[in-house]
Amino acid sequence: MTVISLKSAAVREGVTLPYAEAGYPSGTPVVFVHGLADSWWSFEPLLQRLPGSLHGYAPTQRGHGDADRPPDGYTPEDFAADLVAFLDAAKIDRCLLVGCSTGGVAARIVAGSHPDRISGLVLVGVPATLADKPAVAELDELVQGLSDPVPRAVVEGLMTGIAGRPIAPGLLKTMADERLKVPARVWQQTLRGLLDADLRATLAGILVPTLVIRGDQDDLLPRNDQQAILDAVHGARLLTYEGAGHAVHWEQPERVVADIAAFAASRRW
Repeated sequence: MTVISLKSAAVREGVTLPYAEAGYPSGTPVVFVHGLADSWWSFEPLLQRLPGSLHGYAPTQRGHGDADRPPDGYTPEDFAADLVAFLDAAKIDRCLLVGCSTGGVAARIVAGSHPDRISGLVLVGVPATLADKPAVAELDELVQGLSDPVPRAVVEGLMTGIAGRPIAPGLLKTMADERLKVPARVWQQTLRGLLDADLRATLAGILVPTLVIRGDQDDLLPRNDQQAILDAVHGARLLTYEGAGHAVHWEQPERVVADIAAFAASRRW
């Protein structure tokens, strides 16, 4: 298993992000971006399995986990700006960017706006859009009604059905605990920012090599949603994991790491 180091990076005044770092210094830099209500812990199964060819970084986004919680700044553009600032703070000149779930929205904004910093993009269970999904409308109604402290039953309920295969109970407990750290207002502002944004527009202008990973049992992201990404991003290719649900990187971390490593090796860095 790879040793994980915990560090922090000040990305702007009043906003410091904790992050996990793992792997060999000479490896290809890979920055992992988590989704709504998660933290760097979302990538612990991947960081533990990094091969010598990769050097991983997993920041916790503002408002999440143990990161600072400013009163505002929770749009996809805000998270993308923090991500660029994180690259600067961590002295990462160029990296492979891996976005999971809604974290892939900020990742693709950065890939499109800063192609000099991003050599490749991997989107794991990332929606093309959220506007056409009834389950997301139901989630928004639930989230907008939250108040502090957010009930554990709500958090655990939202994690039900996200996987097509069993997930380690310890990981599920850790992620539930991490989600309980997120204030109701951050849940609300982050989700509202995603729903108010034109997510299809964030797919425009991506010229870096792109790999899309999807579980074929993902009830949130149908095949046509992922096809919209493939149609918008020239040269993007799709890997489908049979039997996997939305939380692909929790269900099959070994395969996800192997596919990321193979994708990194196929690029010219």
